[in-house]
Amino acid sequence: MAQNENPIRVALLGAGTVGSATARLIVEQSEELAQRIGRPIELVGVACLDPDEVNVPWIDKSLLTTDTAGLCTRADIVIELIGGTTAAHTFVMKAIESGASVVTANKALIAKYGPEIYSAAEAKGVDFYFEAAVGGAIPIVRPLRESMVGDKITSIMGIVNGTTNYILDEMTTKGLDFDVALKDAQAKGYAEADPTGDIEGEDAANKAAIMASLAFHTDVRIDDVSVEGITKITSDDIAAATAENKVIKLLAVCENTKDGVSARVYPALIPNEHPLASVRGSFNAVFVTAEAADDLMFYGRGAGGDPTASAVVGDVVTEARHITHGCTGPSIPMYADLPKAPLSASRSAFAVRFVIHDKPGTLAAIAEEFAKRGLSINGVNQDLKPTLHEPGYSGELQQLRLVTHLCDEVTLREAVDAVSKLDFVTGEATILRVMA
Repeated sequence: MAQNENPIRVALLGAGTVGSATARLIVEQSEELAQRIGRPIELVGVACLDPDEVNVPWIDKSLLTTDTAGLCTRADIVIELIGGTTAAHTFVMKAIESGASVVTANKALIAKYGPEIYSAAEAKGVDFYFEAAVGGAIPIVRPLRESMVGDKITSIMGIVNGTTNYILDEMTTKGLDFDVALKDAQAKGYAEADPTGDIEGEDAANKAAIMASLAFHTDVRIDDVSVEGITKITSDDIAAATAENKVIKLLAVCENTKDGVSARVYPALIPNEHPLASVRGSFNAVFVTAEAADDLMFYGRGAGGDPTASAVVGDVVTEARHITHGCTGPSIPMYADLPKAPLSASRSAFAVRFVIHDKPGTLAAIAEEFAKRGLSINGVNQDLKPTLHEPGYSGELQQLRLVTHLCDEVTLREAVDAVSKLDFVTGEATILRVMA
């Protein structure tokens, strides 16, 4: 391929784990990337808070700068890897206004400002790419954005957070309690020192918002996503799942139904036969269902410096090719102003665990509260070992687990709230959806 000798200028914002790995791929593979692009690619600057803290051989010290805003105005492609939403939004919009295309891995930014950024990029005639924002190295964004635009996607169900999947997998395979599994994940680098964003489902919720927007061509933001984390899952929940040939996974679920679009994150019981049940450790997987293509599954490393950098540089090469040929990629139209499905439209079978005083009549009283609301109970297990003690109560505490038939979530939660107020119920109930 004949090459244009004028280099494509690339600015990197952020020199952390992913930023550093991205710089290494660009610098060490520069000759091969140039052959793929048809034009040299040049790293013209790396913005960071403290240049003295950046000490890797592939980043020339002369490239380091604290003038992030200035760097955004002297590049053809700006890679945003600083994270967060406030400063990142400012710099991304500045880059676009300056005529630069943007590549990012920042899921929180896109979940909050995505449609606004898509529109700004299209108006300016530049591109905005973010494959690494969902699933790390797994190619899921481009299939949703481009490969499947000739089809109608009806649902997406995925494991999109490696930290929670690792924790639940360790609880399942090794019988660990949640706190022990979390500490193990932190020791091995799978969980941050502050794991809140992962274990409370916030990270997965950002990704759910992005996937729903792309799949359904409608504006879905982080505030539209209903979120539950995994902090209430106990080893007894895991044992009950195992006994039923199921596993517990934290799922991001996006659906387009007659009631509207929904994006939700919650822990659920999945049969061992389901493809997502076999996703182990810190791996991610996304299961997509479309009218014509039917079922598709995308699987791989969902996080980490090198896998994420691979997706980032893939976007950089794609955009550099567009610049070389004087074109842009496809826009992201948010043309479908679809309603958001209410929580009452969500239907499932549920497994509910209560901790109760071991007294005659407790099961009948609980069943009555469910019956009052028209909820049918499919199964009862009162043989789980007690794990809690209640101050001031000398009797035994027992765990009661109910599995319902298909019902709506609002009514189910009303019944659970009513049961939780009964004087012989203690602690907080655990609610898990049961996937078919």
